[in-house]
Amino acid sequence: MSEHTSCAEKLVGIQADLTESCSTKLLLEQLDVRNIQPDCLINNARSVDYLKVEENGLVSRDSFANEYLLDVIVPYELTMAMVMQKNSRLCRVVNMGSMYGAVAANPYLYEDPVTQSPLHYGVAKAALAHLTKELAVRLVSKGVQVNCVAFGGVEGRADEEFKQRYAKLCPMGRMLRDDEVTGPVDFLLSEKCSGVTGHTLAVDGGWSLW
Repeated sequence: MSEHTSCAEKLVGIQADLTESCSTKLLLEQLDVRNIQPDCLINNARSVDYLKVEENGLVSRDSFANEYLLDVIVPYELTMAMVMQKNSRLCRVVNMGSMYGAVAANPYLYEDPVTQSPLHYGVAKAALAHLTKELAVRLVSKGVQVNCVAFGGVEGRADEEFKQRYAKLCPMGRMLRDDEVTGPVDFLLSEKCSGVTGHTLAVDGGWSLW
């Protein structure tokens, strides 16, 4: 490709339902067909459908299991499958975590904490942070670094009232901007982090300090 090739022209889309047990195998087959051997993996699969809470305020077994599936089991399966691929080039893995993997949700942030901050989200993110440590230790001999980024709240679709409540509870006094999300991931995928593995990088404006 020329140096003027757009980012969009470099993208290769592969559709896969990661909740299916055969998804990892099918995904790697598609990479092989396209002769693509990734050297990095960013685990960021989500489905808001699994964050629903029942009318009685409880989390259903299916929602709990599916959130854990996408947040913990799928990252494990994808990472291990890519590591074990013939002629694997994988050397860096970054898992997308959350400040709620380190601290419990603050009920004063939400108008309806039970539905707006589902309990199983934080539990799954905490498990992902520990998976990061386990994989870092087990894969270091294969030259693979595994790290995690624990993000705080990002402005995105938050309304002004929510932003104001968030600001009062966060040392930095604001939510993260959209343009502050990619930098930490780029950092962990770069040679500048050649000595870092098993680390969860808190990018939360100081939220988890209090």
